[in-house]
Amino acid sequence: MSDFPPITISSLDLERLERLLDSDRAKNFPGADDLRRELDRADVVEPSEIPPGIVTMNSTARFRNEDTDANYEMTLVYPDGAGAPNSVSILAPIGGALLGLSVGQSISWQLPAGKKLRLQVLEVVHQPEQSGELHR
Repeated sequence: MSDFPPITISSLDLERLERLLDSDRAKNFPGADDLRRELDRADVVEPSEIPPGIVTMNSTARFRNEDTDANYEMTLVYPDGAGAPNSVSILAPIGGALLGLSVGQSISWQLPAGKKLRLQVLEVVHQPEQSGELHR
């Protein structure tokens, strides 16, 4: 299995994330370059065309750390929403790794300390696009 499976993101998420990455706020985050590479390789579709089962911004996903076999359920948020219970910022390594993955996919993600993290998406519990929240 490839370390970088195909990913899909919405045009709205792409626009907002590019603005975030161009801001002074994101320039000091060690994962910013990795996130930019993910955006560059993503299949970009309109929000109304996002298939179910894909982790988009503000989605809640259940995933497994394949190295520790621990399961988590978190909502992928913009930095302003980080710190809320069970949320993970898109600028955190786990957040950047999850974006665009679909149920069943795994990804190996480089952490700042030189270690790798391997995650598998088990379920997308809530996806805004599937709930009709296309311009959230």
